[in-house]
Amino acid sequence: MPSGPVQSTVPSGLAPPGAPQEPASALLPGNDALAEYAAATAACTRCRLSEGRTQVVFGAGDPHAELMFVGEAPGFHEDRQGVPFVGQAGKLLERLLEGIGLDRSRVYIANVLMCRPPGNRDPQPDEIEACEAHLFRKLELIEPTLVATLGNFATKLLSGKPHGITRVHGTPQDATIGGRRVTLFPLFHPAAALYTPRMLQTLEEDFARIPALPERGAPEPAQVIRLPLPPPDPAPGRPAEQLGLF
Repeated sequence: MPSGPVQSTVPSGLAPPGAPQEPASALLPGNDALAEYAAATAACTRCRLSEGRTQVVFGAGDPHAELMFVGEAPGFHEDRQGVPFVGQAGKLLERLLEGIGLDRSRVYIANVLMCRPPGNRDPQPDEIEACEAHLFRKLELIEPTLVATLGNFATKLLSGKPHGITRVHGTPQDATIGGRRVTLFPLFHPAAALYTPRMLQTLEEDFARIPALPERGAPEPAQVIRLPLPPPDPAPGRPAEQLGLF
């Protein structure tokens, strides 16, 4: 991994508190190849999920980001807005980023899948296989040096290993993606803390390691919090929040 630090200082020009977030590609110098790829995949029909989506959720953020987050799949709100992590889990992700001096416009956020699975169910193997080439291409075009995987699906796909997130969270891994060496940093999905408040401390402690990762001098991973039973079904009329992957 290059010796330069991950962007971990508060950038200038942050939006005022409460201002709506915009994809950073609309705010920062662009990545023409990434924009062209986004346009080319906007009508993707590689898998059955294309039949029920509102729109493809390609990704959003700094097209030249040093730090890239990869989650699972779009949820209800993401499918409607076309931007990843805009529901409750996304708001928590923004708070965690603020805790280490980062704004989401200075990172890039994407998912393993670009289309919402019905009912926010888990991605199926054939859906992951159909969409993984899109994710790998985004990684090649953005060229991050640090990739934070959120939950089991992203962690297993990009690490190429079967280890679950409970075992490997908070532990950086060296990986080669698209012929480039990167550091993978597995994290619990922010949705885990929505249903298990004690998990928030684990996420905060693991996030606090991000600025020190280039030096690999961070403390040991945060203690694993054992998960309780799954959360109850949402109230009638309320869209289900995308579940975390553990």
